[in-house]
Amino acid sequence: MATKVLQSGLKLSGIAPNILLSHVENTVPFLFGGEIKPNGKDQEYLAKLIHYKKNLKQLHHIDLAEYFYLCLAAHWATAGTFVPTDVDNQIREGLWLHPQAKRFMKKMAQKTIDSWGWDYTLVTNRKSYNNETGHVLSTHEGTWLSVAIGAYCALDTNSLMDEATMVKEAILGEIKKEEELLIQLRKNKDHINFLRTCALMAHNFGDLDRVMDQWGMDTESDFYQDIYKLGHKLNKNYSPILVYAGQVNKEFLAQENHRHMSMRQPKCLRRSKDFLIPVGPFMDDWGKFLGLTKKLSLDEKGEVVGAFFEGYKRQDRAYGYVRAFAGMMANLPQGLKTLEREIPFDMLEEMKKSGFIEKSHQTKADFEKMYKEKLEAFVCPLTGMKF
Repeated sequence: MATKVLQSGLKLSGIAPNILLSHVENTVPFLFGGEIKPNGKDQEYLAKLIHYKKNLKQLHHIDLAEYFYLCLAAHWATAGTFVPTDVDNQIREGLWLHPQAKRFMKKMAQKTIDSWGWDYTLVTNRKSYNNETGHVLSTHEGTWLSVAIGAYCALDTNSLMDEATMVKEAILGEIKKEEELLIQLRKNKDHINFLRTCALMAHNFGDLDRVMDQWGMDTESDFYQDIYKLGHKLNKNYSPILVYAGQVNKEFLAQENHRHMSMRQPKCLRRSKDFLIPVGPFMDDWGKFLGLTKKLSLDEKGEVVGAFFEGYKRQDRAYGYVRAFAGMMANLPQGLKTLEREIPFDMLEEMKKSGFIEKSHQTKADFEKMYKEKLEAFVCPLTGMKF
């Protein structure tokens, strides 16, 4: 890969800053179109992207710490979209191994800790909630954990133990937050948010595990033993609910929350933050919004339906696309007839012959009741726990 040298003297083998911004604009154009108005310190990273988009020449003068911040901001802005920026390995490992990294490592560590508190709610719909406390969880916490453990490994390797300890404590704090959310949702008998949280937790701890492996952490160290495979193995430091949640995800949700490749095709869905996909399979309300919105033409809604069907064919054991389709059809004047002219004839005929449309006839209430009953009946094979 060719090395790029900025006017500041920073040498980069990864993506150039201006190209990175163009990728962000491609997947979240609404960020630069005025739909989002960043406000406050916890949304400053979004304001940073908007600022650089208006002042591209300033990108020639950034140092490694600022480039790291730019990559973090770009990934936070797009991690909940259909096409996240491809800087994962840069922020998890690559930039920590940069020849200039030692000089900037303390600043990068502080920015990593700061990013734990960034407000991502404007740029993702993949969220679960504790309606009593207002606690929100998303896949962004997994993105953060993956960066934080990379930071810890780099700091530990370079004997920056004060900073490593700060990052370690933040990681442990995030794990405790997710544990407490699961415990509270189970106590509240909030089935749907508990299920959403299981899917998100499995993603988040999976990200953590992958980067621990990537850095080759000492498997005998106390810290490794404390945080590795939390959704898979019982750990004396945590409630068995983490393993229970991992098994719930495996049983009911793993097939639902993948990369949604089919949904990359209808670029109209990138137009607004309100179009971002939620946690599957609970997508009725998302489909309802897509059916009602004036921001999409009938032709575009037809394209979205085609993407639902393509996604269903790829993941025929998943219900999310069926539920989104059901929500959309229930909120169009004549249901599917409203869009028949907007969908290719052969696709329409295939849809009618498949189980896709028939499955969509189940009401949202009955669908969610089915999942609640399945969760109530499930006994975790590793812990013996029930909901």
